[in-house]
Amino acid sequence: MRNSLAAMLAIGLAGLQFVAVLAVVFSSYLTSQQVLLDHARSLLSDVGHTTAEHSKGFLNPAQGAAELAARLAQHRVVSAENPQMLEQFLFQQLRITPQFSGLYFGGADGSFVYVMRSNDGPAPFRSKLITFEDGVRKVEFIWRTENFAVVTRNVDPTDTFDPRSRPWYKRANDQRSTIWTEPYIFFSSQQPGITLAAPVRGGVSTLRGAVGVDIEISSISDFLSRLQIGESGKALIVNSNGDVIAHPDESLIKTESSDGTLSFVNITQFGDPIAREAFAEMGEKFDLPVSREVYSEFTYRGANYIVNVLPQISEQLPWTIAVYAPRDDFIGEIRENRTTNIWIAVAVAVVTGLIGLLLANYIYRPVRAFAVRSALISQGEASPTDPLPRTYRELTHANEALMQEIVARKKAEREYGQTFDLSSRAMAQISPDTGRFLKVNAKLCEITGYTVHELLSMRYTDLTPPQDPHLFLPSAFATDDAFTSNREARILHKDGHPVSLAVNAILIRDHNGEPLHAVVTLDDITQMKARDSEIARLNRDLSHLARGNTMGQMAAGLAHELNQPLSAIAQNADTALLIAEQAQNSAPELREILSEIEGQSLRAGEIIRALRGFISKDGAQATVFDFAELLEQTRRLVQPEAVEADVTIIADLPNLPPVRANRIQIAQVLVNLIRNAIEAMSGAHSPTRRVIISAEGQDEFIQVTVEDTGPGIDPGINLFSQFETTKPAGMGLGLSICRSMIEANDGELHLDRDYTGGARFRFTLRRAPVAEAIAPATA
Repeated sequence: MRNSLAAMLAIGLAGLQFVAVLAVVFSSYLTSQQVLLDHARSLLSDVGHTTAEHSKGFLNPAQGAAELAARLAQHRVVSAENPQMLEQFLFQQLRITPQFSGLYFGGADGSFVYVMRSNDGPAPFRSKLITFEDGVRKVEFIWRTENFAVVTRNVDPTDTFDPRSRPWYKRANDQRSTIWTEPYIFFSSQQPGITLAAPVRGGVSTLRGAVGVDIEISSISDFLSRLQIGESGKALIVNSNGDVIAHPDESLIKTESSDGTLSFVNITQFGDPIAREAFAEMGEKFDLPVSREVYSEFTYRGANYIVNVLPQISEQLPWTIAVYAPRDDFIGEIRENRTTNIWIAVAVAVVTGLIGLLLANYIYRPVRAFAVRSALISQGEASPTDPLPRTYRELTHANEALMQEIVARKKAEREYGQTFDLSSRAMAQISPDTGRFLKVNAKLCEITGYTVHELLSMRYTDLTPPQDPHLFLPSAFATDDAFTSNREARILHKDGHPVSLAVNAILIRDHNGEPLHAVVTLDDITQMKARDSEIARLNRDLSHLARGNTMGQMAAGLAHELNQPLSAIAQNADTALLIAEQAQNSAPELREILSEIEGQSLRAGEIIRALRGFISKDGAQATVFDFAELLEQTRRLVQPEAVEADVTIIADLPNLPPVRANRIQIAQVLVNLIRNAIEAMSGAHSPTRRVIISAEGQDEFIQVTVEDTGPGIDPGINLFSQFETTKPAGMGLGLSICRSMIEANDGELHLDRDYTGGARFRFTLRRAPVAEAIAPATA
């Protein structure tokens, strides 16, 4: 029998009295508890409605102030064309309304008047004015005292702020009505706030601008901290997107991102675990904000709480107010009274049980002797051949079967233990409930670098890299009745380096089908995977080398074969030009066409010779030339492709000094970069397609920039390595050859990784010495 006979007899005698007393105690407790809980629910509802009315009363002045300023500006009582008068009006509004942190007006022409409170400047108020005088934009900052006196002012020519690009201006313009933004953390004061904006109409269908009000809502959190809700209850306000915007502890509602900006904490990651738990169950049932008042209960760390959630405050402010408090704040005293009555019932039951225990001891004595003998045999402290104590006849037959089972079990455990500990493979037993190691052998300690004691305090997931899928989680054992595993995985050695393993696991169950533990064997395959990776890399490198050699041979052959027909074209064009000049009635257009044919054929010949020299690694001949002229010739060469792809090529060059380089190679680099940009924008269907070529002088060099408005470059691709390409049919040699050409001309070519508007390449060319003359460039 699993249960003690003595205990059962004692419990049986005392249980009836104990149950009778508890029935009386609980009937009284439940009646009183329900009355108090109804009162608590009414109290939480009143607190929630009070908070809602306080929030609306706090924010309503902002709407009146914004709409008043908008109407005054619309009817030109306060002229938006007079920024000084408008600044003074906004300053007065800001002073009389303490919850405002700033007021501003953004004009349809880009003008801006902004008055704000300043905690870290030379004066308590700061104004920002963006004005236009004779078409010249001016940005001025003015610090003022409480009497509107100027303390200091300065002009910032680098400021590019445009109010027309801000969300509050766009929404006010689109909706043509007063709008509220989502709550956010103000950048200047680092305090939670919300912005209200109202449009300033200029006519039936025109907008002269918009008036905005920044309101700090931190005082709502101060109001919540002063509420008395039971002994330890709290209230909080949650936005429709789940962000907590007000709480008695204001430090919990803000979080800092990696770039240093502040934002609200979502209720799912909120630092108050009780508030987070109050919303956890609700999130599975319905979305926020709720459409009706909801009352519920939840448990956190053994304590019971009650929570009341109100519908959103208004359509403009979709905020949800939740009020929660421990149930013991309302029914604690009655619970204490119930506990006292229960202890009285326990005392009565104990006295009755002691009397029953004395009677049961006499009956239970032979059974206890048999149980002690069985335990000693199981632990190896007694022999199964020792004589049986005097006991009941039924227990004698059970003893014989039990002794046989104990002997067989101990033999199997000894054999399994030796196999487990001495195995040449790493082995472990893992708990299906927690994923912790229950038993490990020496081989696993050797692979991981941890001792047996250290591993027994860890889980398998503690050894796996964070980015790898986790094995042997309790959820996997719970969902897979026939759990087995045979896969490759990685773990981290104690010193931090990764170890590749072949993992095999099976789940062991007891006779009732309940999981006992998972038996796992692990084989170290790190060296085998490293050899496979090295073989694959060597095969890839050999393949790339063969492609490169074939490419070089094909290019050399094509250069040799194309040189002769190009020479013939140049000679024939020169002869035709001579005949046309001798003819008396030859058209000027014909001579111009023949001159163009001759020039382009000679240029093609120069390109072929440069390509042959590059392939054969001959020294390229550098000349002095005008880079702007070369760029214009190159632009004409790729213009047909740009027109077909709807791409605009813009050259923005200042007066540049002559450069010294191989003219043909630099032209080839420009053609390759511009064509790459055209193909990238065409393939990605970019809405704005521009290629901009600019240059600037830098000491002994000039730096040339080629940028586009395409999709940009994947950070994981090294474009200047051979056989690295972003094109489906590309060979990955164009940019590698371009870098080689630039370096052969004593320059550098690189990709600007910080540029996010597309792709931006930069290369440098050496300036020609002052004493050298610039030879006229040919077409």
